[in-house]
Amino acid sequence: MKKSAQLYRMATDDHICPFGLKSKDLLEREGFTVDDQLLTSRAETDKFKEKHSIETTPQTFIDDKRIGGYDDLRDYFNKPQAAQEGTTYTPIIAIFSVTFLLSIAFALTSSQQLLSMHTVELFVALTMAVLAIQKLQDLFTFSNSFITYDLVAMKNVRYAYVYPFLEAYVGIAMIANLPAYSVAPISLFIGSVGAISVIKAVYIDNRELKCACVGGDSNVPLGFISLTENLFMIAAGIWMFIK
Repeated sequence: MKKSAQLYRMATDDHICPFGLKSKDLLEREGFTVDDQLLTSRAETDKFKEKHSIETTPQTFIDDKRIGGYDDLRDYFNKPQAAQEGTTYTPIIAIFSVTFLLSIAFALTSSQQLLSMHTVELFVALTMAVLAIQKLQDLFTFSNSFITYDLVAMKNVRYAYVYPFLEAYVGIAMIANLPAYSVAPISLFIGSVGAISVIKAVYIDNRELKCACVGGDSNVPLGFISLTENLFMIAAGIWMFIK
């Protein structure tokens, strides 16, 4: 027996509901023929919501029974919630994985050994640059999170606005192979302050904070990952002087 469902979703000249499209896709992947009812104006949408005593669209009906919105539809099919909830390391895993693969790719194109100090240098530099980009997307939000645990930023809020630029400079300068004296001191300073700040906030004061390492609106918990970022910068600074 062919399965069918009715879907009411908003699709006006100004707005196409993303959850309506996702509901349609989910239904089709579950083998349903979708009777796709478009609500093409705000007035039509409001009238539909008033009729069914609901507050949001899209709405799915199966066998004349209202299932609900996109989240309700996922529950109906016993699927986990799609939105990320709570703390997560996903942003960091994504950044570290891509920058590692990029460093391998650069090593391949430059005829370097795949696993060499040059590859490690590239990985650290690229990671720092990408993490800086994450922070620079919204300096205000980043600073709001950063000043709650960084010891220097607590005393001088402006440091929170400068920090991402310093991190980006170190990453770019490492790739450009600029003289160590112009890069290493900065890397050592921001890395050392950052490491001490994380150790104090997390391991001494036992505070539960979100890490600003991938931007101020992330759900990455402050702790090992942020400490690793700072240790990278310390190691990079020391290596530049040794090299």
